[in-house]
Amino acid sequence: MTLLLRVENLRTQFKTERGLVKAVDGVTYDIHEGEIVGLVGESGCGKSVSQLSLLQLIPVPPGEIVGGKADFEGRDLLQFEANGPEMRSIRGGKIAMIFQEPMTSLNPAMTIARQLSEMMQLHLNMDGQAARAQSIELLNLVGIPDAGRRVDDYPHQFSGGMRQRVMVAMAVSCNPRLIIADEPTTALDATIQAQLLELMKDIVVRFKTAMVLVTHNLGIVARYAQRINVMYAGRIIESGTVKEIWENPLHPYTISLLQCVPKLGKKLVPIEGFPPHLINMPPTCPFLPRCRYQAENCGKESWGELRLVEGQHYVACPVDTRSVLPTPLTDWSKRADTIQHVTARPGVARSGMPESGGNIKPWQDDIILDVKDLRKYFSVTRGLLRRKVADVKAVDNVSFFIKKGETFGLVGESGCGKTTVGRCTQRLYRPTGGQILFEGQDIAPLSPKKLKTLRHKMAIVFQDPYGSLNPRMNAGSIVGEPLKVHHLVNGNKEYEEKVEELFRMVELDPRMTDRFPHEFSGGQRQRIAIARALAGDPSLIICDEPISALDVSIQAQIINLLQELQEKKEGLTYMFISHDLLAVQYVSTRVAVMYLGRIVEIANSEELYDNTLHPYSRALLSAIPVPDPHLEEKRERIILQGDVPSPLNPPPGCNFHTRCPMAASECSQMVPPLRDIGNGHEVACIKV
Repeated sequence: MTLLLRVENLRTQFKTERGLVKAVDGVTYDIHEGEIVGLVGESGCGKSVSQLSLLQLIPVPPGEIVGGKADFEGRDLLQFEANGPEMRSIRGGKIAMIFQEPMTSLNPAMTIARQLSEMMQLHLNMDGQAARAQSIELLNLVGIPDAGRRVDDYPHQFSGGMRQRVMVAMAVSCNPRLIIADEPTTALDATIQAQLLELMKDIVVRFKTAMVLVTHNLGIVARYAQRINVMYAGRIIESGTVKEIWENPLHPYTISLLQCVPKLGKKLVPIEGFPPHLINMPPTCPFLPRCRYQAENCGKESWGELRLVEGQHYVACPVDTRSVLPTPLTDWSKRADTIQHVTARPGVARSGMPESGGNIKPWQDDIILDVKDLRKYFSVTRGLLRRKVADVKAVDNVSFFIKKGETFGLVGESGCGKTTVGRCTQRLYRPTGGQILFEGQDIAPLSPKKLKTLRHKMAIVFQDPYGSLNPRMNAGSIVGEPLKVHHLVNGNKEYEEKVEELFRMVELDPRMTDRFPHEFSGGQRQRIAIARALAGDPSLIICDEPISALDVSIQAQIINLLQELQEKKEGLTYMFISHDLLAVQYVSTRVAVMYLGRIVEIANSEELYDNTLHPYSRALLSAIPVPDPHLEEKRERIILQGDVPSPLNPPPGCNFHTRCPMAASECSQMVPPLRDIGNGHEVACIKV
């Protein structure tokens, strides 16, 4: 393949009050025509900054590109003035970029037609009429229905998936040689994500362009990329074909990163510690404090350069990890309330621990939560008198039960009602109808005064730990607040001892109790939220997207922590709400799949994933990229068409029939009930 881009020793720095941040520190890689290259790593490792530097989109000051070369089609991009005519002609013309959040990338005051036409008039010298016609053709290309009419709409009139399709149309409008996709699907649901990524893959083939896919999702890279660059602390530490990296990871960080991905039958091995602060970096390897393959010279020698191992496989580590056994960084036996952690290569399970969360059995057959025909409607009002004009049926006749000691997974796309179900079961929302039997008592009609006596038995961990923690309270007060509210301790001494015990339980240093939320990392804040949930000694915890805002390495820590707490506390029960089906499969005993306010399938975890019956469940599972390139080659892919209908105006009959590949005329005439087909496997589909 023809070489398109060659980046050598790229260095970008930011001047701050605390010191010099070396965000990109000597990055070297190349891109060939027609290939998709993945760029992966934890947040803050320099992925996005390295790509913004190519287009000189770094804000100056405080940022500055201080060195390097970016040879694109024989011209060094870094030699052009940032706002000069040469660089402006390349941005959007020769090199296009798809940003993570389309709503902030599109001009809210301009129609889609005007924004697309502007690009083509500037770079291709089209007249207004031709540019408008081409805009409609591009919207058709990216799968936006009724493009001739919708081209005159504004960004806010499109869904998130449709806005990102507009960004793809804008990126390809001028026939670029290279597309940089910076986390293009992070904010999208699984089925919409699959649609968009398949579209981008087809565009690469059709237009013979190249693509850099910046992401933290290793499954996406395994499915769509040919080569992968792994970044850490501003540098590329390993590079090679996707299969080379997956079959034979060589850098300790890459090995650890792959061990953090949930795989059924393999225990998660989180990366200990945290990524380094990029201010005043040491000359030695920055991964050294977290590395389990340390050699004697690692703390003395400077950070190694990429060296060729074989084929296209490069690594920046002098240690041959293939011949060295990993060693633990911590003496786990001295840590309070901590179960022994793994020190093995991928695929080796912890001794004495179940190999996956799906194998954990309920403590007993007692039902702790029984939800019957739950309904939650939100009124839509208009006018000065706030007259009710419609109902949004967020949850519509949902029924399920949870056994004591199990983890019940609840999955589905955004807007399907997962979180509403969780909040109704906690009585944070008053249900419109139905029963919520908690430990045999119907809590749906209870008054706030009577609910208060039950609150300490139920707890919730929210999606955003920073938003759910009071910024004006220190961590100790946040964790200890339920102890005081529910009068669970006697005196200050017992209170302080209990708070310290809770900190140790979630593997936080009790000396951190005086710190405030902004002084903790994202993973530490989520641990504080879990400690607060445990303070009341609950029997049921609702985990509402507890890992979605975290890096893959921190996700592994939180998942392991939740499982270990469940093993130590007899009868502790979780409802695990998530759109991440791999994580749900890993931790759950049973799983329910929701679509537009209704449950469409319930089964034991292994049964659901091995014998998926509902067409929506099958499409949802096929849309989730599996972090294994060999499995991805064999998997069936079901790409759903269109967006999820609005709950304000749901389709008649089966809610899914407008997108279902198996739909028949009778599907629009009746609502299929959940029916048991054996072994506790329930499905709501007349075609199954």
